[in-house]
Amino acid sequence: MMAAWAHAALNPVAPAALQPGDTIAIISPGSTPKVGVAEAGARVLEQWGFHAVIGKHAYSNHGMYAGTVGERVADLMEALRDPSVKAIVCTRGGYGSSLLLNAVDPGVFSRYPKWIVGYSDITSLHSAQVCAGNMSLHANMCGALQERGADDPVNVMLRDVLMGKRPTYTVPAHPLNHQGTASGLLVGGNMAVFSNLAGSKAYDFLDRDYVADHDIILFFEDVGESMPRVMSMLFQLKLKGVIGRVKGIVVGRFTDYKPGYGYPDMATLLDEYLQGYGIPICYDFPASHDESWNYPLIEGCPVTLTVGDNQVTMQFMP
Repeated sequence: MMAAWAHAALNPVAPAALQPGDTIAIISPGSTPKVGVAEAGARVLEQWGFHAVIGKHAYSNHGMYAGTVGERVADLMEALRDPSVKAIVCTRGGYGSSLLLNAVDPGVFSRYPKWIVGYSDITSLHSAQVCAGNMSLHANMCGALQERGADDPVNVMLRDVLMGKRPTYTVPAHPLNHQGTASGLLVGGNMAVFSNLAGSKAYDFLDRDYVADHDIILFFEDVGESMPRVMSMLFQLKLKGVIGRVKGIVVGRFTDYKPGYGYPDMATLLDEYLQGYGIPICYDFPASHDESWNYPLIEGCPVTLTVGDNQVTMQFMP
């Protein structure tokens, strides 16, 4: 554990940019995808000029998961250890990726730095990557590649990041935004998933020591979580001292929840409890379970966040 945790003192490094002809592995670390999703994702990757290989257990089934922990770990380890594989794209999220963390040596992520692409449940693997000293890629998976195609603007953003581009995103301002400019390492993802990793020295990128040693820009989004549940997760972050230490906050879109409890939407609820920190905060940033509204975000990458009157800019630095 300590060997992996030692990387928290270092700024994460970017895996190598992909070149045409490079191999990308497709695996299912969490739930089982629909039949054909992996092959459809592979076709899009090949349209972009890459070679795609599908993990042996991509369609396995064990309860709600894509195979046993051992089967899913086997696909992950094969993709990490194979020197011909330059990146890993997940078929879907769902549930179960965090279970793999107990079954692998934390140091394995630092030994094999490769892009891991996904969101939602894949946040657990992003956490492992960042804590191991690597950047990771919060972005659309095979489902969106299948449904939206190779020429979809958000999918094209993913292709460009894999090939080494550091993007700058400019989006409209939200009425509740807190203006300002801040720089730091961007970390975050699915709020429920990274909240469940709290307290792990090897895998919690919001550990007090990690946040104390780095300037952090935190982003989060979620799906299907009730307002009380989201509020309890926010209070957990506040009690840990995270909110008081981060340099900026990026709130993505919360989807599939019921407004209530006196709040018309999730942004209004969150904003009531994020007053007084004196940091830039933006709401409704395009990071979400809505795959047409899920810009690729490089976790562990230095960014400059500028929240202005009319727009928000997030610039990823070299």
